[in-house]
Parts: sequence; C-alpha cells; structure tokens
Amino acid sequence: ALGEETLASASSSSDSDTGGASPPPRKKRRASSAEGVGEPGASAGLTSATHLSRTGSASGASGTGSGSLKKKKRLSQAEEDVIRLIGQHLNGLGLNQTVDLLMQESGCRLEHPSATKFRNHIMEGEWDKAENDLNELKTLMHSPSAIVVRAPDSPRMKFLLLQQKYLEYLEDGKVLEALQVLRGELTPLKYNTDRIHVLSGYLMCSHPEDLKAKAEWEGKGAGSRCRLLDKLQTYLPPSVMLPPRRLQTLLRQAVEMQRDRCLYHNTKLDSSLDSVSLLLDHVCNRKQFPCCTQQILTEHCNEVWFCKFSNDGTKLATGSKDTTVIIWQVEPDSHQLKLIRTLEGHAYGVSYLAWSPDDVYLIACGPDDCSELWLWNVQTGELRTKMSQSHEDSLTSVAWNPDGKRFVTGGQRGQFYQCDLDGNLLESWEGVRVQCLWCVGDGRTVLASDTHQRIRGYSFEDLTDRNIVQEDHPIMSFTVSKNGRLALLNVATQGVHLWDLQDRVLVRKYQGVTQGFYTIHSCFGGHNEDFIASGSEDHKVYIWHKRSELPIMELTGHTRTVNCVSWNPCIPSLMASASDDGTVRIWGPAPFLDAQELDGLNGTVILSSHRKYRKCKYTES
Repeated sequence: ALGEETLASASSSSDSDTGGASPPPRKKRRASSAEGVGEPGASAGLTSATHLSRTGSASGASGTGSGSLKKKKRLSQAEEDVIRLIGQHLNGLGLNQTVDLLMQESGCRLEHPSATKFRNHIMEGEWDKAENDLNELKTLMHSPSAIVVRAPDSPRMKFLLLQQKYLEYLEDGKVLEALQVLRGELTPLKYNTDRIHVLSGYLMCSHPEDLKAKAEWEGKGAGSRCRLLDKLQTYLPPSVMLPPRRLQTLLRQAVEMQRDRCLYHNTKLDSSLDSVSLLLDHVCNRKQFPCCTQQILTEHCNEVWFCKFSNDGTKLATGSKDTTVIIWQVEPDSHQLKLIRTLEGHAYGVSYLAWSPDDVYLIACGPDDCSELWLWNVQTGELRTKMSQSHEDSLTSVAWNPDGKRFVTGGQRGQFYQCDLDGNLLESWEGVRVQCLWCVGDGRTVLASDTHQRIRGYSFEDLTDRNIVQEDHPIMSFTVSKNGRLALLNVATQGVHLWDLQDRVLVRKYQGVTQGFYTIHSCFGGHNEDFIASGSEDHKVYIWHKRSELPIMELTGHTRTVNCVSWNPCIPSLMASASDDGTVRIWGPAPFLDAQELDGLNGTVILSSHRKYRKCKYTES
C-alpha cells in the first residue's frame, strides 16, 4: 500500500508540474572510458541521495513523517575495521570516488582528518606543514584509545621527515638550504648522531646520481615519499592511520597459514597473492609428492647400504656390500636414472658416501672392520686418494668441510682425523669413538655422535669440545638441515628424533618406524625441507611432515630392511631408497591420476609411466 501511495504521489506531483502530460523518457548517458570508474560512483551517490529524499517525501505523505526514516544498522568494531581495510585497498587502486561513497554510506572514516592532511603534505613535499601536522598527531598517539604498533617515537618520526627534506634539497642543488636543515633542524634533535654524520657526507656529492647511489635512495618523488609514509605509519595507531597495505598483509598471512597447515604442500613458496586463488582454501593433493615407485635399480648384486643424491640433484651415488659404488645420472625431463659409472675395489663393501660441496669428488667408507676410505673424482672416474692411517683403524663415517678442501673421518675404534684431499693428516683427536659426523657451516665445528649416546661439537682449531645432544639410547646415525638448526637422529629401539641444535632441546619423536640396532639413515626433504623420510626394518619407507609425529605416508615395495633414503635437493618430488633386498627404488609422483583417484589410492596400482608399466603401492596413514 505504501508503495502504491508513493507511486501515486510521485505521479500526481509529476502530472501537476507538467500540466498532466508525462515527459518523454530520457536516454541514459553511457559513461565514457576517460571518466573511468569515478563517474558511475558519482551517479550512484546521486541516485542514493535521490532515493532517500523520495522515500522521505513518500513517508511524509503517508503520515509517518521524516523522523521515521529507517535508522542505519550500527556497525560493530570488526565491521568498521573491514570497511576501512576495503577502503584503503580501493584507494590504492585509484578508486577514490568509490571510497568516498563507501565511507559516506557506511558512516565510517578511512583515517583521521589530521592523518589525511599529514599524508597530503608529505606527498606534496610541504615539509613545514607536515611538521606542524606531526605536532597535531602527537596528541592522538598518546590518547587512551590509541593502539600503537610501535612505541610512540616523535623524535624518530621528525628525524625521518627532516632526512627526506634534506635529501630532496641536495638533489635539487639547494646546498645552503640542505645545510640549514642539517645544522638547524636535524642536529638539535640529538637523535641518531651516527646517521647525521653519514648525512653530512652527502654534501660532497657532486651529482644527483652520486647522491642516490651513496644514500641508497631512489630520489625525490612519489616513490620515496610513499616509502617515508610507510615508515611513519608504523608509529601511528591504526585508529588514526591504517598500516600500509593492511588488507594484502592479512590475506598473505591467511594464505601462508593455510600452506603451513597443509601436510602435502611440496612446492616452492610464493609470497605473491597473484599465485593463489583467494576464493578457495589451499589444498594440496599428492601429485607432486614422491608416493609411487617410478624406477627400480637392480644393478647391484648384494645388499645396498647407502644412497645419496649430489648437491645439485643431477646424480645419485649408491654403495653396496658387493664392493661397488654406482653413479647414476638423473635425466632432467623424465627424472629417470641411468648408470654412468661404476667405481670398484672397496673390499669390505660401501656403507657411507659423501659428496664434496662442488660435487666433483665422492668419498666412500666401509663397515666397522674397514680401515680405508676412497676419494674418487666422479667426473673422470679416477681414484684420487686411498687413505689408511693404520690397519687397526675403523673409518666408517666422513664429512666434508664447507671449503671443499678438507674432510673429517672417524670410526668406533677411537679414530677421529681431519685430512686434506691427498689424505694427509692435518689434525687428529684421540679417543673419540665416532658413529656419525657432520661439518657445521661455520667451517670450524664438527658434530660427532659417539658411543656415549650423545652428539658433541668439536673444534680442531683450539681442540675444544662441548656437549650438544644427549640421548638415552645409541645414536645410529644423524643428519643436519641445510640451515644448521635441526638435527635428525635415528636412535636404536626408539626411532627418529628431531633436535634443535641451537636451543639443545628435543623437538619431536616420530612414530611408526621400526628401528633396532641396524644403521638406518633418514633425511630432510621437499621444498623448504618441510618433510622427513626414513627407512625402516619393517621394509617400508616412512614420510612425515616435520610438524607431525604421525607418518603421512608409508611406502611399500622393498622386501627387506630399508637402510637409507635420500631426497633430491633440487627435485622435491624425487626420492631414492636403498635396501638389503639389493635394489634401489626411485620414488616419484603418480603422474596419470587425478586428485580424486589419488585420494582413493590404497593398495597396488599399475601406472603407465615412461613407456613401461610399474607397480605403485603405498599406504596412506
């Protein structure tokens, strides 16, 4: 009824104005491309205002009066925050009229008027006015309602402001004005005198380009002034001025949190929001995860004790009880491996391998009763050094110094040596029964696990040592993450443990693996080393996410103990495992299954891959 009265009222009013005849309809004007998005926003504002006035007059005609105009819903603090965030984002896109309409209709304020004035004066280079604005903002910074991201720091803010003013004067060639700012305004602040000394040196710059290079400053203009504003905004409460690009920051944090929670995320992290869809939650399937056997290497004729990818990911070295080391080439496109070289003559078998930092050399060690190690040139296949200090020695482990010119080696009979590439003894440490070794990135410290169920740090420079990790059971092997922060231990009868070497605390115990007193080698892997893999005495390969104690995958296929696993450092979807069954399995993604088929995969599936049918069997935990 109200609608009919309104239409009748509007119709009669219109008829009376035009003498009873309705005017012909007017053709709507299309906004030109030059007007952009601002014109529709403006017309929308007019339409909204017209609608409100008509509603008011109609209500008056029906006897309700203009005071009955429906009140706007009172916005909560969270709703106001969202509107301000949207407004800031739209403002950054240049949709200024849309922002004005949004603020008008919502009754919100994008930022305090003093902050707006402050921003405009900075962007226009009106430094004296900006200083006055800063004094106005001081009262807002210390108000009870102000939630400040950083402690209020007026001298710091004024210093940044005057520094920009000083640099712009210098660029414009106004040396006297710049000198006045330096002596009369910056120096009296008594703030960051070291920086003032640096600024004074810029007076000697003879050319603007020289100034920009020395000051690492992009020069006068919108870019440097925007960066100045970004710094200044960190000192202002968000109720006065929002932090720069706040909506993008929140969205990026949300995306990163979803990635962190994804157990199968195994792709390179990209902080750009353009690489993801904000309309869907982040979910990874296992198509880029090493879950299926891609290749079985059967060239060894006895137990395979060790495997290790080169640092550049292009080669794989495998060592066996059959006295040989085999070097495999990883094809860059198919990721298939082909034999390129066999290194023979290791009479006791090969139980450990270590690539030099530049992948030119490979050192091979034997089991407990082996007193020799072999240093091979992988590129030529030549034996550079065959080292043995004494027939009583046991050299079962080795680690390269980061400089690639030295290595350390040792064993459980008390030998612990540092040698050069020719096998010459540089230093030795007596009485240390070494189980496993690792050189820290500083080039000075060597980590060694020993028969006392611990890992200690040794310095060959000053012959000092210190305890880092203490376990309650024998440490059979360990490896260290690329950043040197975490150590992954295979502990007898306990399984796989993760330690923080810096804080010297046990971070996590991983479940599922069967670990007795065999030496089993685990590894970090995947992009950002977010995953952990280990062999097991139950013939399986276990994979965990670094943050999860329960395995996310159990890979089956081997028929005897899996002694070692190695994750390719450059191809995150490629992994190798070596077993007492005499084979090396290459694990990769399931390339011809879509997400639904892969999620339902359980048991044995035949995959057509690289011209052959291969069995792929794993159990999802």
